[in-house]
Amino acid sequence: MPKKPPPSADPEPVTADAPHTADRALLTQSWLDLAFLHWAVDPADVAPLLPPGTVPDTLDGVTYVGLVAFRMHKVGWFRLPGVPYLGSFPETNVRLYSVDAHGRRGVVFRSLDAARLIPVAVARSVFRLPYVWSRMTVRHDGDTVTYNSTRLLPGPRGAHSRISVRVGERIGNPTALEHFLTARWGMHSTFFGRPLYLPNTHPRWPLHRAELLACDETLVEAAGLPAPAGPPVSVLYSPGVPVRFGPPRHPGGIPTP
Repeated sequence: MPKKPPPSADPEPVTADAPHTADRALLTQSWLDLAFLHWAVDPADVAPLLPPGTVPDTLDGVTYVGLVAFRMHKVGWFRLPGVPYLGSFPETNVRLYSVDAHGRRGVVFRSLDAARLIPVAVARSVFRLPYVWSRMTVRHDGDTVTYNSTRLLPGPRGAHSRISVRVGERIGNPTALEHFLTARWGMHSTFFGRPLYLPNTHPRWPLHRAELLACDETLVEAAGLPAPAGPPVSVLYSPGVPVRFGPPRHPGGIPTP
Protein backbone atom coordinates (compact mmCIF):
# COMPACT_ATOMS: atom_id res chain seq x y z
CA MET A 1 0.00 0.00 0.00
CA PRO A 2 1.44 3.43 -0.91
CA LYS A 3 2.64 5.48 2.01
CA LYS A 4 0.24 8.30 2.90
CA PRO A 5 1.80 11.75 3.09
CA PRO A 6 1.90 13.37 6.54
CA PRO A 7 0.02 16.64 7.13
CA SER A 8 2.42 19.00 5.48
CA ALA A 9 3.41 22.49 4.55
CA ASP A 10 4.45 22.93 0.93
CA PRO A 11 7.95 21.55 0.34
CA GLU A 12 10.65 24.18 0.69
CA PRO A 13 12.16 25.40 -2.58
CA VAL A 14 15.14 23.56 -4.01
CA THR A 15 17.97 26.06 -3.57
CA ALA A 16 21.62 25.85 -4.65
CA ASP A 17 22.62 27.61 -1.42
CA ALA A 18 21.75 26.49 2.10
CA PRO A 19 18.49 28.05 3.36
CA HIS A 20 19.83 28.14 6.93
CA THR A 21 23.08 28.67 8.82
CA ALA A 22 24.97 26.42 11.21
CA ASP A 23 26.52 28.96 13.57
CA ARG A 24 26.72 26.36 16.36
CA ALA A 25 28.37 23.48 14.54
CA LEU A 26 27.77 20.03 15.93
CA LEU A 27 30.00 18.40 13.31
CA THR A 28 32.50 19.55 10.71
CA GLN A 29 33.89 17.50 7.85
CA SER A 30 34.72 17.64 4.16
CA TRP A 31 33.32 15.53 1.34
CA LEU A 32 35.88 15.07 -1.44
CA ASP A 33 36.06 13.43 -4.90
CA LEU A 34 32.36 12.66 -5.15
CA ALA A 35 30.71 10.61 -7.87
CA PHE A 36 26.91 10.92 -7.94
CA LEU A 37 25.03 8.17 -9.81
CA HIS A 38 21.22 8.28 -9.90
CA TRP A 39 18.43 6.12 -11.22
CA ALA A 40 14.75 7.09 -11.48
CA VAL A 41 12.36 5.01 -9.37
CA ASP A 42 8.63 4.91 -8.69
CA PRO A 43 7.82 6.77 -5.44
CA ALA A 44 5.56 3.89 -4.39
CA ASP A 45 8.55 1.52 -4.44
CA VAL A 46 10.60 3.58 -1.97
CA ALA A 47 7.89 5.01 0.30
CA PRO A 48 7.88 1.98 2.67
CA LEU A 49 11.64 2.40 3.18
CA LEU A 50 11.46 5.97 4.51
CA PRO A 51 11.31 7.03 8.19
CA PRO A 52 7.92 7.81 9.77
CA GLY A 53 6.75 11.33 9.05
CA THR A 54 8.39 11.51 5.63
CA VAL A 55 7.34 10.70 2.07
CA PRO A 56 9.32 10.45 -1.17
CA ASP A 57 10.45 13.78 -2.53
CA THR A 58 9.66 13.96 -6.24
CA LEU A 59 10.47 16.01 -9.29
CA ASP A 60 7.80 15.83 -12.01
CA GLY A 61 6.30 12.80 -10.27
CA VAL A 62 9.55 10.82 -10.12
CA THR A 63 11.94 10.15 -7.26
CA TYR A 64 15.48 8.75 -7.36
CA VAL A 65 17.89 6.34 -5.74
CA GLY A 66 21.43 7.60 -5.48
CA LEU A 67 24.73 5.75 -5.28
CA VAL A 68 27.31 8.25 -4.03
CA ALA A 69 31.00 7.37 -3.69
CA PHE A 70 33.48 9.82 -2.13
CA ARG A 71 36.16 10.47 0.47
CA MET A 72 35.14 11.59 3.94
CA HIS A 73 37.84 13.92 5.29
CA LYS A 74 38.59 14.95 8.87
CA VAL A 75 35.33 14.54 10.76
CA GLY A 76 35.43 16.85 13.79
CA TRP A 77 33.09 17.45 16.73
CA PHE A 78 32.08 20.97 17.81
CA ARG A 79 35.11 23.29 17.61
CA LEU A 80 37.66 20.49 17.79
CA PRO A 81 39.92 19.96 14.77
CA GLY A 82 39.01 17.18 12.39
CA VAL A 83 40.55 13.76 13.01
CA PRO A 84 43.06 12.92 10.24
CA TYR A 85 42.93 9.08 10.39
CA LEU A 86 39.77 7.82 12.08
CA GLY A 87 37.85 10.77 10.61
CA SER A 88 39.13 10.29 7.05
CA PHE A 89 38.09 7.32 4.89
CA PRO A 90 36.41 6.31 1.61
CA GLU A 91 32.65 5.89 1.76
CA THR A 92 29.86 4.81 -0.57
CA ASN A 93 26.22 5.35 0.32
CA VAL A 94 22.84 4.39 -1.09
CA ARG A 95 20.34 7.17 -0.50
CA LEU A 96 16.75 8.16 -1.14
CA TYR A 97 15.02 11.56 -1.26
CA SER A 98 12.49 12.64 1.34
CA VAL A 99 10.30 15.50 2.52
CA ASP A 100 8.68 15.84 5.95
CA ALA A 101 5.56 17.45 7.40
CA HIS A 102 7.42 20.75 7.81
CA GLY A 103 8.27 20.83 4.12
CA ARG A 104 11.96 20.13 4.76
CA ARG A 105 13.65 18.24 1.96
CA GLY A 106 16.36 15.77 2.86
CA VAL A 107 18.06 12.47 2.17
CA VAL A 108 17.52 9.06 3.77
CA PHE A 109 20.44 6.65 3.89
CA ARG A 110 19.69 3.00 3.22
CA SER A 111 23.32 1.97 3.63
CA LEU A 112 26.69 3.62 4.24
CA ASP A 113 29.78 1.55 3.43
CA ALA A 114 32.90 2.96 5.09
CA ALA A 115 36.52 1.83 5.36
CA ARG A 116 37.12 2.53 9.09
CA LEU A 117 35.87 -0.10 11.54
CA ILE A 118 35.76 2.11 14.67
CA PRO A 119 33.58 4.87 13.13
CA VAL A 120 31.32 2.15 11.68
CA ALA A 121 30.92 0.47 15.07
CA VAL A 122 30.18 3.79 16.82
CA ALA A 123 27.69 4.92 14.17
CA ARG A 124 25.82 1.60 14.30
CA SER A 125 25.76 1.04 18.05
CA VAL A 126 25.34 4.59 19.35
CA PHE A 127 23.59 6.48 16.55
CA ARG A 128 21.67 3.62 14.88
CA LEU A 129 22.87 4.56 11.38
CA PRO A 130 23.15 1.76 8.77
CA TYR A 131 26.93 1.89 8.44
CA VAL A 132 28.81 -1.22 7.32
CA TRP A 133 32.51 -1.96 7.27
CA SER A 134 33.99 -2.42 3.80
CA ARG A 135 37.34 -2.67 2.07
CA MET A 136 37.50 0.49 -0.09
CA THR A 137 39.81 2.51 -2.34
CA VAL A 138 39.57 5.74 -4.34
CA ARG A 139 42.13 6.12 -7.12
CA HIS A 140 42.91 8.91 -9.61
CA ASP A 141 44.43 8.35 -13.04
CA GLY A 142 44.45 11.63 -14.92
CA ASP A 143 40.83 12.70 -15.35
CA THR A 144 39.53 9.25 -14.35
CA VAL A 145 38.45 8.40 -10.78
CA THR A 146 37.79 4.79 -9.71
CA TYR A 147 35.98 3.77 -6.53
CA ASN A 148 36.13 0.18 -5.25
CA SER A 149 34.14 -1.20 -2.32
CA THR A 150 33.73 -4.76 -1.01
CA ARG A 151 31.60 -5.29 2.09
CA LEU A 152 33.05 -7.10 5.09
CA LEU A 153 30.78 -6.76 8.15
CA PRO A 154 27.97 -7.13 9.03
CA GLY A 155 26.87 -8.04 5.52
CA PRO A 156 25.55 -9.15 3.23
CA ARG A 157 29.21 -10.08 2.90
CA GLY A 158 30.55 -9.53 -0.59
CA ALA A 159 28.10 -6.78 -1.58
CA HIS A 160 30.23 -4.51 -3.69
CA SER A 161 30.58 -1.62 -6.07
CA ARG A 162 33.15 -0.67 -8.67
CA ILE A 163 32.56 2.74 -10.22
CA SER A 164 34.83 4.48 -12.70
CA VAL A 165 34.07 7.96 -14.08
CA ARG A 166 35.86 10.34 -16.42
CA VAL A 167 35.53 13.90 -15.14
CA GLY A 168 34.31 16.39 -17.71
CA GLU A 169 33.64 20.09 -17.92
CA ARG A 170 32.47 22.25 -15.04
CA ILE A 171 28.71 22.86 -15.07
CA GLY A 172 27.95 26.56 -15.12
CA ASN A 173 24.17 26.31 -14.74
CA PRO A 174 22.97 23.00 -13.27
CA THR A 175 19.60 21.74 -14.43
CA ALA A 176 16.58 21.49 -12.15
CA LEU A 177 17.29 17.75 -11.81
CA GLU A 178 20.96 18.32 -10.93
CA HIS A 179 19.98 20.79 -8.22
CA PHE A 180 17.28 18.41 -6.93
CA LEU A 181 19.77 15.54 -6.59
CA THR A 182 22.62 17.47 -4.97
CA ALA A 183 21.26 20.56 -3.15
CA ARG A 184 20.16 18.70 -0.03
CA TRP A 185 20.34 20.54 3.28
CA GLY A 186 19.45 17.88 5.81
CA MET A 187 19.10 14.20 6.69
CA HIS A 188 15.93 12.43 7.79
CA SER A 189 16.34 9.51 10.15
CA THR A 190 15.07 8.12 13.43
CA PHE A 191 16.76 7.91 16.82
CA PHE A 192 15.30 5.27 19.14
CA GLY A 193 12.08 5.45 17.14
CA ARG A 194 11.79 9.25 17.18
CA PRO A 195 11.99 11.35 13.99
CA LEU A 196 15.25 13.20 13.44
CA TYR A 197 16.17 15.97 11.02
CA LEU A 198 19.81 17.03 10.96
CA PRO A 199 20.54 20.23 8.96
CA ASN A 200 23.78 20.95 7.13
CA THR A 201 25.39 23.86 5.31
CA HIS A 202 28.20 24.07 2.80
CA PRO A 203 29.26 26.21 -0.17
CA ARG A 204 27.44 25.76 -3.46
CA TRP A 205 28.43 22.47 -5.10
CA PRO A 206 31.11 22.72 -7.81
CA LEU A 207 29.63 20.17 -10.23
CA HIS A 208 31.15 18.58 -13.32
CA ARG A 209 29.71 16.45 -16.07
CA ALA A 210 31.03 12.91 -15.82
CA GLU A 211 31.15 9.94 -18.17
CA LEU A 212 30.45 6.60 -16.58
CA LEU A 213 33.17 4.20 -17.69
CA ALA A 214 32.26 1.26 -15.46
CA CYS A 215 29.61 0.38 -12.89
CA ASP A 216 29.46 -3.06 -11.32
CA GLU A 217 27.50 -2.86 -8.09
CA THR A 218 25.17 -4.80 -5.82
CA LEU A 219 24.80 -2.20 -3.05
CA VAL A 220 21.47 -0.85 -4.28
CA GLU A 221 19.82 -4.26 -4.20
CA ALA A 222 21.50 -5.05 -0.84
CA ALA A 223 19.84 -1.87 0.50
CA GLY A 224 16.40 -3.34 -0.14
CA LEU A 225 15.75 -1.70 -3.50
CA PRO A 226 15.23 -3.21 -6.94
CA ALA A 227 18.49 -3.66 -8.82
CA PRO A 228 18.91 -0.75 -11.28
CA ALA A 229 17.63 -1.52 -14.76
CA GLY A 230 19.89 0.16 -17.27
CA PRO A 231 22.40 2.99 -16.92
CA PRO A 232 21.91 5.85 -14.45
CA VAL A 233 19.94 8.86 -15.69
CA SER A 234 22.45 11.26 -14.09
CA VAL A 235 26.22 10.98 -13.55
CA LEU A 236 28.00 13.89 -11.86
CA TYR A 237 31.35 14.57 -10.19
CA SER A 238 32.40 17.15 -7.64
CA PRO A 239 35.86 17.86 -6.18
CA GLY A 240 34.03 18.47 -2.91
CA VAL A 241 32.99 20.94 -0.23
CA PRO A 242 33.61 21.64 3.48
CA VAL A 243 30.49 20.95 5.54
CA ARG A 244 29.01 22.06 8.86
CA PHE A 245 26.13 20.37 10.67
CA GLY A 246 23.90 22.17 13.14
CA PRO A 247 22.45 20.40 16.17
CA PRO A 248 19.31 18.30 15.70
CA ARG A 249 16.36 18.22 18.07
CA HIS A 250 17.54 14.76 19.15
CA PRO A 251 21.05 13.25 19.07
CA GLY A 252 22.29 12.15 15.65
CA GLY A 253 25.18 10.45 13.97
CA ILE A 254 27.92 11.15 11.44
CA PRO A 255 25.99 12.40 8.40
CA THR A 256 27.22 12.23 4.85
CA PRO A 257 26.24 13.61 1.45
